[in-house]
This record gives sequence, structure tokens and C-alpha cells, in this order.
Amino acid sequence: MELRQLRYFIEVAEREHVTEAAEELHVAQSAISLQIAKLESELGVSLFERKGRNVKLTEIGRIFLTHVNTAIKALDYAKTKVDEYLDPENGTIKIGYPTSLAGNLLPTVVSAFKEKHPNVTFYLRQGSYTALIDSVKNGDINLAFLGPVPASEADIQADILFSERFSALVPSNHSLSDKKSLFLSDLRNDMFVLFPKGYILQQTAVKACEQAGFVPAIASEGEDMDAIKGLVAAGIGISLLPDSTLSENIPRFTVKIPVKDPQLMRTVGIITPENRELAPSEKEFYQFVKEFFYLLDQYK
Repeated sequence: MELRQLRYFIEVAEREHVTEAAEELHVAQSAISLQIAKLESELGVSLFERKGRNVKLTEIGRIFLTHVNTAIKALDYAKTKVDEYLDPENGTIKIGYPTSLAGNLLPTVVSAFKEKHPNVTFYLRQGSYTALIDSVKNGDINLAFLGPVPASEADIQADILFSERFSALVPSNHSLSDKKSLFLSDLRNDMFVLFPKGYILQQTAVKACEQAGFVPAIASEGEDMDAIKGLVAAGIGISLLPDSTLSENIPRFTVKIPVKDPQLMRTVGIITPENRELAPSEKEFYQFVKEFFYLLDQYK
């Protein structure tokens, strides 16, 4: 069974006319008839009923057409993916990202890259810290932004792009809202709004509070950054968030206050598979990201 035979079969089946199919395919009518005869012989069934100059699919021919169409579409899609793979200017880049990097870092980098490579398509997947690492390891994606960057993770190549501090986000009517900075221990009697257990930002906040000598009382939890900010704005509690998430989007009725002790920091970077090659478009983006943040750091 040859791909050419299947394409001839589809064209004849759709037109129900061998001559018209031959004209569309720019081949001799006898060539199409010969290839379909070979296909029927190999399958051991008649795919068409001949009615004068026209042909009509048999019952098994209709069933065969359904599956052949599916197969041809899959093959055409696979060929498209190969072409994209070989052409970095028209490829598809899959990127994983956590919610804490969705508001500022991701749109900034992607839009800057798209200015230079407008035909590249992006597929973006949000996930938790561990889920993104697992996705890169198992091949679901080849690139993911993370914060903090894993120090030593098997089968993962990690590049730090920048480091950032955490600040407290408090309601505007909080007793410390007029402070330029604060000690984390100043918040020991406050109720906290954090991500759920298992999220890396929740672990970071809890460990910082323990370092400051107390266990935070958690009033509420939110699974995305906007939910956390909204709960703080509603006066439910206070939170500890990375500065990049507060650089351009501090909600109404809240105040950002830097934490000076203990200094709470995290690295932010990009991870790739250690033992798997990136596609050309992915390599282009990977190098762009590293250069982009290197230049940002130089102009700080």
C-alpha cells in the first residue's frame, strides 16, 4: 500500500469520477485506474462500483475512506511539524510557566521575541513547580520558566536569569502600611493569604516565617496570583510575594512593603532537558532569553 495510491483513492472517492480526479491530480487517467486496481487487489475488496463513466464507493469503500482520511491528515500534520522543525522562523515553541511568572516575565519575553520572529507559534502551558519539571523530563515540553531555579535536578539543565526579593503585600488600612520596609517578625500576629500546600511559593513563605521565629496563621488560600492579591485587597490577610509579581500590578486597597530581614530571595530562570536536543526554533528562543536578561542586567 503506497501513499500515492491512497491519495488517488481519496480524490476519486470525493469526485466519483476518475477523469475529473486525473485532471485535478495532473496525471493520466490510466495511471489512477491502475493504482486503484492495485490497491483493491492488495486489500482483497472492491472499493468502487463502476457506473458508466462514474464510480461510487462500496460500503467497505466508505469505511476505508474514513480511516484513510484520518491517516492522511495525520501524515500531512507530521510533515508540517518536520518542516517547522527544520525552519526556526516558522516553528512552534512550547513553554511551561508558573502563575508567578505569568503577569510580567512571560508576556515581556514572548512579545520581544515575536517582534524579531513574527511567524513563530507559541504554545503556553501553566503548571505547578514540580509538574513543570516533570514535563521537561518526560518530553511533554522542552522549555519552562521557573522560580526558584532547581539547584540540582537530574536530567535538567537550569539557567538563572535573575534574582529577586520578596515583599509583603498588605491591605492599605494595615497598621504598617506607611512603613518603607519591615521585619518579617513584625507580621507574626497577622493572618496570611498564601498558595495551597505543595506550591513552591507557599513553602518559601512558610520557611521564611519560621526563620523569623513564628509559624504563619493561614486565613485563606488562592491557586493563582490574582486570587491571592484579591484576598489581600479584601482585607482577608497579608501575603509574601516576589517583587516581579508586584512591579506593575499592585491592586487597589493594598500596599507593597519590602521585607528587610530576613532577606527573602528567589532565583528565576529557564530549564531545558539535559539529554534531549532542542528543536531549531526552541534553540533560537532559548538563546534569545539568555541574551535578553543579560542585557537587562547590564542596564540596571
